[in-house]
Amino acid sequence: MKASHDCGSTADPRQTLTKEDAINFLLVWVDPITDTERVPTAAGYGRVLASAVTSTIDVPGWDNSAMDGYAIRHAELAVHGGRLRVAQRIPAGRVGAALEPGTAARIFTGAPVPAGADTVVIQEVCARAGETVIVPLDAKVGANIRRAGEDIHSGVEVIAAGTRLAPQHLGLAASIGAAEICVHRRLRVAILASGDELATPGEPLGPGQIYNSNRYTLIGLLQSLGCEVVDLGIVADTLDATMDALRIGAREADLIVASGGVSVGEEDHLKPAVERLGTLDLWNIAMRPGKPVAFGRIGETPFFGSPGNPVSLFVTFCLFARPIILKMQGIHGDPRPRALKIRAGFDWPKPDQRTEFHRARLETGEDGQTELTVYPSRSSAVLSSVAWADGLVEIAPGQRIQRGDEVDFIPFANLFQGFTQEASR
Repeated sequence: MKASHDCGSTADPRQTLTKEDAINFLLVWVDPITDTERVPTAAGYGRVLASAVTSTIDVPGWDNSAMDGYAIRHAELAVHGGRLRVAQRIPAGRVGAALEPGTAARIFTGAPVPAGADTVVIQEVCARAGETVIVPLDAKVGANIRRAGEDIHSGVEVIAAGTRLAPQHLGLAASIGAAEICVHRRLRVAILASGDELATPGEPLGPGQIYNSNRYTLIGLLQSLGCEVVDLGIVADTLDATMDALRIGAREADLIVASGGVSVGEEDHLKPAVERLGTLDLWNIAMRPGKPVAFGRIGETPFFGSPGNPVSLFVTFCLFARPIILKMQGIHGDPRPRALKIRAGFDWPKPDQRTEFHRARLETGEDGQTELTVYPSRSSAVLSSVAWADGLVEIAPGQRIQRGDEVDFIPFANLFQGFTQEASR
């Protein structure tokens, strides 16, 4: 079920917005999907938690030994000169008897501490003589015991709703006995590429044709965010074909992402198609690459259209489509890409009057410190530059950079590898 949406906020499609204004607009403009499902905890990786996970038990459930060693009553050490009879052996998974006066229990990591014991002394500092253990008199009282509820108390929320689940979250849910978790269903994203010049890899290229790399880039980007992809294929450069594809996408998906055809040329049909079928809210952003970007709605289904140049597609997806998707998936928190301050290993003497996002790679400078190298070409058609790069350096309008200056760097690893949402406690 798609969430209904009453934006209450509009933008003039003819207006050129800054990157920040465009993102702010988009985050008001879309809503999370509302459908949820229960899945086995083991199948939860990458899913977005719809309901908080709350513990019904203490973890650990009882005082247990943090080390292999000997459980003792500390006050008896001086009385017996550190010599105690080993009266029992307690491995993990078994419960020992109450500690008798003048005795010690051989205990192993994770085993419950027997009643009457208040200290575990590690085996490395003890000496064993038959049935007797010799314990140092300076052993610290209370040492090496993990207390009941030390990790988690019953009734505490351990994973917040809106968290994208990483491996550690699955382990945390399992540690409190959660066999299933409630997650948002996967976001369905329809993709299409416009252009008679496009061919599918594996087919021979005709005159003037290129292979449709954008399809594969989009599929990978969407899969990295845990989306279900609805592939609408290559759409012919006609208004009717474009409108037909948009209708299918609006019917079968929660979001439509298109590449190519969003400018104002005679063969660019996405803009008029979206305007005929729905609304076009925004399509000019003061940035390079990626100025002609379309945002709109086909009925209740949001639409995002990127330029056809592969670098422009990649950059605009990272900056705009990704935040849309994260919000629609139900992830809590600010979905904007986060920049790091990294030293520039390059000069940038001729800046643009628009914000630029240039491909950059992390290198080790002559002094051993991390710095950024930028790709030598600004062309938005050079897809190999994205594969070469580790991320994007953001260059403000008119900003000149000298080697050694700190610059804003958005790592690809922070966008599409691993999950940074944390469990709340």
